[in-house]
Amino acid sequence: MSMSIRNQIPGTVTAVTTGEAMASVKVRLTGGQDITAAITADAVKDLGLAEGSAVRALVKSTEVSLATGPVEGISIRNQIPGTVAAVTTGGAMGSVKVTVQGGELTAAITKDAVEALGLTSGVPVVALIKSTEVSLAAA
Repeated sequence: MSMSIRNQIPGTVTAVTTGEAMASVKVRLTGGQDITAAITADAVKDLGLAEGSAVRALVKSTEVSLATGPVEGISIRNQIPGTVAAVTTGGAMGSVKVTVQGGELTAAITKDAVEALGLTSGVPVVALIKSTEVSLAAA
């Protein structure tokens, strides 16, 4: 199946904590980073997720925020360090490709944010992704 979601990162489930309706699934990405996905308990069951399951973490580029360094005092736990590989801007929006260990992420952010953060090739950044915006697919 072809998808418009650009950020598809392979990994392995390291922990599943299931509640009545929702579950927290921790995934170790191929680059060694850990991320958390908040998905429904039904999805965990339907996908047969357990420790050791191979998955792909899917994140729309519009759900990836960028910072120029680690951010403290924020509820976003998925903070993946990387380096800007390329920036493309239009009238209002920009597309920023970020090289991370094991792959690449794309963030769709405003042109104003690209300029305010001084994002150009080679700039170190941290990709911020809320766990509720991470979907999982069985690999």
